[in-house]
Amino acid sequence: MTDTDDLRPAQREARAQRLGRRVPFVSGVVAVVAAALLGVVIMARSGGLPFAFDEEWAADLVALRGPVGDVFAYFMNALGGGVVGVFLVPVVAAVVLLIARRPWGALYFIVASAASALVVQILKNVFGRARPEDIMVTSDTGSFPSGHVANAATIAVALGVIVPAVWVWVLGGVYTVLMAVSRTYLGAHWLSDTIGGLLVGAGVALVLWSLFAAPLERERLAWIARVSARNAARAQAHVTPPASERDAKD
Repeated sequence: MTDTDDLRPAQREARAQRLGRRVPFVSGVVAVVAAALLGVVIMARSGGLPFAFDEEWAADLVALRGPVGDVFAYFMNALGGGVVGVFLVPVVAAVVLLIARRPWGALYFIVASAASALVVQILKNVFGRARPEDIMVTSDTGSFPSGHVANAATIAVALGVIVPAVWVWVLGGVYTVLMAVSRTYLGAHWLSDTIGGLLVGAGVALVLWSLFAAPLERERLAWIARVSARNAARAQAHVTPPASERDAKD
């Protein structure tokens, strides 16, 4: 049992209200502002010319292109964008959370996904950075920031908030990195675009976490209590009666 299993409703409410909001809010704002400043710096370089590390990274990935890498990159392209990434993944995640009786988690996930996509589109239109010429997929205008990577980072942070387990954060981080690699492999973005996308996606999710913190924590504690009670009931049902009780029945 954990220290939250036997918390009464009033105690859960007090703990939820005490949950800090300032750190994720400030961290999220700083991340989004950093992404915007990175865009300003990029466009100040003769209208968006790539950095040296952008060109070196792109050249290395072009040299690695092949059938296996193509399949991986095209799969990530479909998973992280279009109808699948923008609509299907958030809806499926929300449905799963609703089935698990986590309505606040579902709402947070949907709002974070939509807000991240909105901020990305605003920045794309503001900066209008040209995409790399050696692009392997059809994409919209505006290379900075990467919408696929922003979406991946938002998913990673949101799921880590809803299910605060180390393995969730690790998988989310791996997914985001793989998405960044796939976008640059396809020539859809410069590496600096993916950095901007990471900052936007994680930043938006953190800001919204600060706003949803209390109901999310309250919901999480209630879910832990339900799971603990269910596990205790199952364990009790499999307990063998003492010998004295068995003898009495005989």
